[in-house]
Amino acid sequence: MKLPVGLQVYTVRDHAERDFAGTMKKVAKIGYKYVELAGLYGLEPAAVKSALDEAGLVAISAHIPFDELIGDTDKVLDTYKSLGCEYIAVPYLADEYRPGAEKFEFALSEMARIGKACADRGMQLLYHNHDFEFVTMPDGSFGLDYIYAQIPPEYLATELDTCWVRVAGQNPAAYVRKYTGRAPIVHLKDYVGEKTEGMYDLIGQEKTAKQTNKFMFKPLGMGVQDIPSILAASVDAGAKFVVVEQDQSYDMDSLETAKRSFDYLASLE
Repeated sequence: MKLPVGLQVYTVRDHAERDFAGTMKKVAKIGYKYVELAGLYGLEPAAVKSALDEAGLVAISAHIPFDELIGDTDKVLDTYKSLGCEYIAVPYLADEYRPGAEKFEFALSEMARIGKACADRGMQLLYHNHDFEFVTMPDGSFGLDYIYAQIPPEYLATELDTCWVRVAGQNPAAYVRKYTGRAPIVHLKDYVGEKTEGMYDLIGQEKTAKQTNKFMFKPLGMGVQDIPSILAASVDAGAKFVVVEQDQSYDMDSLETAKRSFDYLASLE
């Protein structure tokens, strides 16, 4: 593997919620050396750091709800810096904050402010996309590109989720290369099926009555994504890490999905 591989802990959240320390040891046993946090699972930061240290894992980054980042920026950033996180990611935008929505300009100003607070601490703010950012703005650009155009690179870098890039009808590898020098972490995620109404139910963000199984997340190498091309693009773009994420595991244990993805990456030449 040409790039260090991390696991987004959200992938194994069902295990982490029951036994964070034990789960981190199992993640390390699979072969991962890095993780991206998604919450602290009710633990004090010191307990999280101890669990990571005991497992031999490094938390390179963390997904933190946007409203939480807005609400107590200094405390939140200091907490995650104490855990060793170099990167902080805005993981998702609620409807009112999305490109073209009522509070979009506010969201941009807050991301710039939070990004500066990160930079002041030697950290880097990232934005983790879905597919709803691929709306056309008045200037003709996609909302995702508009976000990055409005905020300086030193205050906001990309965390391109290559699954959602493809769901939006774009080429994941090309999009990664588009942000060469501004793509320190790339999310690797595979899936089968197609965009369908209710799909955000699958990531725990929306509830509808029309969810179907046309769209399903899969371990890397078991879906439609051209993972080798995305990895090559990540190297070309100067990425420092790739992070495996699988939002749902369905009829397979989540630790097994994490293992299958890691083993697939390890099998690539």
